[in-house]
Amino acid sequence: MDDMIRTAAEAAEADVLPRLHEVHTDPAQRNASEQAVPSGMTDTPAARKSPAQWAYERVVLYLKNFEEQLDGDHEVAMGFAGGDAGVLRIEGMGYFDPDIVTFYGQDGGGGRMQLVQHVSQLNVALRALPKTESEKPANRIGFRLIADIEADAAKTQTKNS
Repeated sequence: MDDMIRTAAEAAEADVLPRLHEVHTDPAQRNASEQAVPSGMTDTPAARKSPAQWAYERVVLYLKNFEEQLDGDHEVAMGFAGGDAGVLRIEGMGYFDPDIVTFYGQDGGGGRMQLVQHVSQLNVALRALPKTESEKPANRIGFRLIADIEADAAKTQTKNS
């Protein structure tokens, strides 16, 4: 804890801003902390977010950062720990308050797949898989999820104005 004296406004702002710290063996490796945090994630204090919303928003930041490092021939997928569930090519993500996060997509064979996970069990191994259709641009779900968070924040601000 720092020894600074904070005003009530500074303390409230500190509660709203996500804190993130990463270190890699390669100093040139891009960290998720280097990307701008969307205002839609900072408009509501963390203490007022459900565990599901809080987990969802942070995973979205990691997804976007991971995708920004992929070439045009790869898309993001997630691997599973334990069992033989394989991987899920992430096509969508959501949460259900207060404590469920869900991922939608396809398995390695192209079958529909959905993972419904309690936030206390959440662990996501992001993987790069070759895109399924070579002539189409790679799907970038992280960018769409960030845009959705921003749009939702804008709607909330408009409604509260």
